[in-house]
Amino acid sequence: IEIYSLHVDCKVTSRFAHTVITSRIVNRANKSQEATFEVELPKTAFITNFSMSIDGQVYPGIIKEKAAAQKEYDTAVSRGQSAGLVHIRDRKLELFHVSVSIAAASKVTFELMYEELLKRQLGKYELLIKVRPNQLVKHFQMDVHIFEPQGIRFLETSSTFMTNELTEALTKVQNETKAHILFKPTIDQQKVNSEHSETLLNGDFIVRYDVKREATAGDIQIVNGYFVHYFAPSEMPVFPKNIVFVIDRSGSMSGQKIKQTRDALLKILQDLRPEDHFSFITFNNKVAEWQSSLLPATEENVASAAAFVQTLSAMGGTDISGALLAAVGVLDKAEGLPERSVSMVILLTDGQPTSGQTDVKVIQENIQKAINGKYALFCLGFGFDVSYKFLEKMALSNGGIARRIYENADAALQLQGFYQEVATPTLMKVEMQYPENGIEGLTKNNFKLFFEGSEIIVSGKISNDLDLLPVEIKAQSHTSDLTLKEEANVKEKEQVFQDKKYIFGNFIERLWAYLTIQQLLEQAISAQQEDQKSLEAEALELSLQYSFVTPLTSMVVTKPSDQQQAELANKPTEAG
Repeated sequence: IEIYSLHVDCKVTSRFAHTVITSRIVNRANKSQEATFEVELPKTAFITNFSMSIDGQVYPGIIKEKAAAQKEYDTAVSRGQSAGLVHIRDRKLELFHVSVSIAAASKVTFELMYEELLKRQLGKYELLIKVRPNQLVKHFQMDVHIFEPQGIRFLETSSTFMTNELTEALTKVQNETKAHILFKPTIDQQKVNSEHSETLLNGDFIVRYDVKREATAGDIQIVNGYFVHYFAPSEMPVFPKNIVFVIDRSGSMSGQKIKQTRDALLKILQDLRPEDHFSFITFNNKVAEWQSSLLPATEENVASAAAFVQTLSAMGGTDISGALLAAVGVLDKAEGLPERSVSMVILLTDGQPTSGQTDVKVIQENIQKAINGKYALFCLGFGFDVSYKFLEKMALSNGGIARRIYENADAALQLQGFYQEVATPTLMKVEMQYPENGIEGLTKNNFKLFFEGSEIIVSGKISNDLDLLPVEIKAQSHTSDLTLKEEANVKEKEQVFQDKKYIFGNFIERLWAYLTIQQLLEQAISAQQEDQKSLEAEALELSLQYSFVTPLTSMVVTKPSDQQQAELANKPTEAG
């Protein structure tokens, strides 16, 4: 079985990435054999299309409602398992894997398409392409085209497998708004050494970039009646933070996990700003407050906290509820905090609640009541014994986010990286306002916090008779209340994307659908049951209309009639 051609073609237009992977395989044997197609794709992406063509006959993937697809093919997949074609691979990737039997001397072409909106983190966008053909490929080519009308501020590529020879196969051409990265190694360049047929191509290829930002009220782009508004102000004063770290030291945290937690916390302590206030609560079946109140992050206090962190050891049960309520209590009774400041609780746990209140529903309700919209709660779940659903619901209900920390060598870096994302809040209560009667299907347009290095994205559909799209942004910064105004000329903005060769025409509409689905699914997590149903129904309708494989849809992959019939490609989620 020989992969004689493998092409990765990725077009990024205004942060929206559309990737097509085409693999052509021939069976050189004189009997029929399995041909396999494996792609690792970002978890943040939605698959939108897949097909196999065998000797000219095309077998498409068909996207259906998940429950209906599951029912139809229950025989093929035992119920409730995420058996099927897609599995979570690691912290950033999931694996799509399909194989088909092809006759002697036959050829098969696999094609997979997926889309995602690149998220700005710590001042850059990251496009991750996994390269792992597992064999030498005669025609191997990777193209990344980027078009950013705002202008490309910087662009860099990195890879985990580059050698001097392979670097020669990599070219980068770029002007003010466009870039083309081409990687096209010959068979010889792909070899580990000239004697063996082992390939060097095994790892990550990453493109990182950022765009130029001139306008204070962000940048508006319009295609075919849909708009997207990007807002990422820089060089704003940073709000002082009041943080309570709530750290699990139950028995299951012992060994590597508590050591990595100590390492991460020591680094995080160094990153606190002098105007920040902080404290620690540690818990097993007992809840212990390091200090009775929040302390300013003076050199002295940070040093004494570091000494305390060094002593953290793990044993006992897990009273998540008691620990979180204690954290809220510390913030509630804090005095002398800076007038304009941001208060947050960061919970790190690796297990389920086993002590104190253990009913997750009751915990969620009690915490929401106690926080009452005053503070943001961030939940970090360490490893796979946590109830991620529970943590995610709690964080999203309280203005924060949840993140799984994968148990491997870089866990301390994952923890630190998360802290860096939330370490510099520069705006709060951000409201993005548009003409009420001029916009339909507006995505989320108010945001509790904005962190330096991230980006706010709002999208919607403009009614036909609007020539000018006025926007107004209201927000609070550390020093003042802001109002920013901007007006976009619809016709002029539409002109920017007329160069159709470079992009696929309705990309802002697809971007809008992608963002809307993501937000509906997120809202559904923290919603009451009846609201949950209508949010999911809306997300399902859009998933089917725009043919996205989301947690609510399945793609049925059909095969030649002499083989095991349809298999399902589902979207795995972190909550399982």
